[in-house]
Amino acid sequence: MSHSKIDSIEALEALYGTPVAAATVKVSSVITPEYRALIQASPFCALATVGPEGLDCSPRGDAPENGMDGMVRIVDERTLMIPDRRGNNRLDSLRNIVRDPRVALLFLIPGSGTTLRINGQAHITADPDVLERYAVDRKTPRSVIVIAIEEIYFQCARAVVRADLWNAEKHADPGNLPTPGDILAVQSAGEEGGETYDRGWPDRAAKTMW
Repeated sequence: MSHSKIDSIEALEALYGTPVAAATVKVSSVITPEYRALIQASPFCALATVGPEGLDCSPRGDAPENGMDGMVRIVDERTLMIPDRRGNNRLDSLRNIVRDPRVALLFLIPGSGTTLRINGQAHITADPDVLERYAVDRKTPRSVIVIAIEEIYFQCARAVVRADLWNAEKHADPGNLPTPGDILAVQSAGEEGGETYDRGWPDRAAKTMW
């Protein structure tokens, strides 16, 4: 299929025009009281990073009762901290951050169409005093991501409304989706995954959640 390629900012702007005032005045360099409320209501965000091998975007989720304001801790009006909870040890996001500090966050708020975006610079700390603030069941994360905010702004609800994201009647039935065990079995030619992997996941997760 052939198609024309838009390859200049001028062509792009000619296609879309200029943004309305509301799209630009919403941007802040600090966490305002309104943006604090959105952060505190969110248990989940996507963390985007960049490194020499390319881009990465990973899910991050936590609960306010684990010492956070939402799924993060608001240190001050310009700083957030995100504990790096247990995962698969691929370290894709962390490898990128130690080589390129640029990060972007997209917060989701269950039940709300409004999302929150943050762009900034990050570094990683393993300071014991910092790690201890995020202990759950006496288990501390191995590191904490510290984010210096450069800009923060809300995103309007159109995408969430179009997706009907929070409508439980339209949620996918997990039984109709390939399981992690299915995917691993195919990718590894049967050497990993399978029904045994799926059956054991709840127990593994319970033991390694924190």
